[in-house]
Amino acid sequence: MASRFATLLLTFLTLVLASSCGDTESAIGGSGGEGGQGGAPSFGGSAGDATVVPSVPWPVAEFPALPDEAVEVPEARLALGRLLFYDPVLSVDSQTACGTCHSEFWGMGDALSVGIGHGAGINAGPGREGPSVSRRNSQALFNLAFRETFLWDGRAESLEEQALMPLLAEEELNIEPDTAVARVADIPEYAALFADAFPDDPVVTEDNLAAALAAFQRTFISKRALYDAYVSGQPGTFDEELVEGMFRFAEFGCAECHAPPLFESEVFANRHVPSAEGVVDYGLAEISLRLDDLGKFRTPSLRNAFVTEPYFHNGSVVRLRDAVRHEIAEGGKPFTERDVELILGFVDRALRDTSRGPQRPDSVPSGLQLPQDAER
Repeated sequence: MASRFATLLLTFLTLVLASSCGDTESAIGGSGGEGGQGGAPSFGGSAGDATVVPSVPWPVAEFPALPDEAVEVPEARLALGRLLFYDPVLSVDSQTACGTCHSEFWGMGDALSVGIGHGAGINAGPGREGPSVSRRNSQALFNLAFRETFLWDGRAESLEEQALMPLLAEEELNIEPDTAVARVADIPEYAALFADAFPDDPVVTEDNLAAALAAFQRTFISKRALYDAYVSGQPGTFDEELVEGMFRFAEFGCAECHAPPLFESEVFANRHVPSAEGVVDYGLAEISLRLDDLGKFRTPSLRNAFVTEPYFHNGSVVRLRDAVRHEIAEGGKPFTERDVELILGFVDRALRDTSRGPQRPDSVPSGLQLPQDAER
C-alpha cells in the first residue's frame, strides 16, 4: 500500500514539474503570435535566474546612455521647447512651425519627398503645396540625442546650432532669429516661461531659444522596438522570418552603415539615387569642399522607417521595399527578391517604436493656429 502511494506521489510530482517546465518554455521561446508581437515586450533581459542569449549576427551593444546635456534637464525647459516646436510664431508667415515638417504623425518627418516651408498654409503632411520648396527630405528626429552631426550634410555639430538653422533658411521658416526672439519676448506667457526655464538667465535670447528647442528634441527616443526586446533576452519576440531577415541584413552589409543599436551612423555615402530635374545638390562636398565628398549624405536611422517615407536625401524613392532593394543592389552582391522580402520585414517590423515621440499641445502662447495634418 505504501509502495503504491509512493509511486502515485512520484507520478504526480513528475507531471507537475513537466507542466511547469512547459509553461516556462512557452513564456521564453514562444513566437507570441504574428511578428512576435503577441504581447507587449518587457526589457529585463533574463528569464528566471538564467539570462537568455539570443542568436544575433553581430556583437550586442547596449543602447547608448544619454549625453550630459540631456540629463536632469528642467521640466520647465522641456515644456517650453515643446510649445516653441509647434508654434508658428517662429516663421515669417506665422503659419509654419518646426512641427509642420517634423510631425509625430509621420515618424517626425512629413511624408513629402522634400520639405515645403512658409507660404503653404497650416496644412501639413501629404498634399501640402507651396512656393518654398527645399532640396532635401525632412529628416526624422528620433534619437537625435546620440548624434555627433546633424542635417543631411552634417553642417551642424550640435542640436543647439541646428535649432536656429531652419529659421534662417529661406525655403523653411525664413525669419531672422532676432526677429523671432522679439516676437516671442512680446508675449507675456512666453516671457514667464523663459524665466522659469532659465532661472540663471531669465530672458528670451537666441541661445535660450535654441537650448529649449534642442532640449525638447533630445527627448525623442526610440529604444523599445521588438529588436530591443529580442537582444535583451526575449527571443520569443522574433519569429523565424525576423531572425532570418536580421541575418540577411548583416550578410548584405547593411549593418556597416546602419549600425545597431541605433541603426544609423556618422558615415557619409553616395547612394546614387536619381535627382529631380533642375535640382543640384552636392551633399557633404558643399561643406568639406572636397571632390570625393560629392553626393555624400549622412546615414539616416532605420528606426521607424516604416512610417518615414519617402526615402533618401531627396525623397526620390517612395516605398520602403524599393529603398531596401536599392540599397542591396548598391552593395553589388547578387540577391533575390526573397532577400529583399526578409530584410524589408526586419526593418519594417523589428525597428518600430514611436512611443516616445512628442505630444502636440492643444494651443500655443502666441494664439496662432497649429499645423494641421489633415490627411493622416
